[in-house]
Amino acid sequence: MMKNFLMKRFLPALFLIVFSDAWSNEARPLQENVVVEEQVQRLSTELRCLVCQNQTLADSHAELADDLRQEIREMAAKGMSDQQIIDYLVARYGDFVRYRPPLKPATFLLWFGPFLLLIAGGAGLIVMLRKRQRDMNETLLSTEELNKVHELLDKES
Repeated sequence: MMKNFLMKRFLPALFLIVFSDAWSNEARPLQENVVVEEQVQRLSTELRCLVCQNQTLADSHAELADDLRQEIREMAAKGMSDQQIIDYLVARYGDFVRYRPPLKPATFLLWFGPFLLLIAGGAGLIVMLRKRQRDMNETLLSTEELNKVHELLDKES
């Protein structure tokens, strides 16, 4: 009975475990040309997924990202440089396709907006603290009011 159990259950499982390593292969690049794949990977980290918007093409799993990577792969296989590919995609999709948009008048707010908000917040905090300090100074009790408070406290004690 035990021998039958081993033959039916244990040996096939052992066979699969031992020989599964022989069937597994390292993932091969999509192109045999390693230089093209390196260029695709490099550009995929510099370009934005148009669907996800907060991810690079390398991070995105959207179908459009796959299409853009394939388009980049085809242009790289034709021998186009990184800059030529980026220029083509920017002409087609605008500066939005770049994950780090260039510094130009149309993108000043994008680049300097966070710093301006930080400065405005700091200035607002300083104004608020000064107003609070001024209000605190105005609400101090006069000596006459202070004497009345002491009298009332002494009566109750």
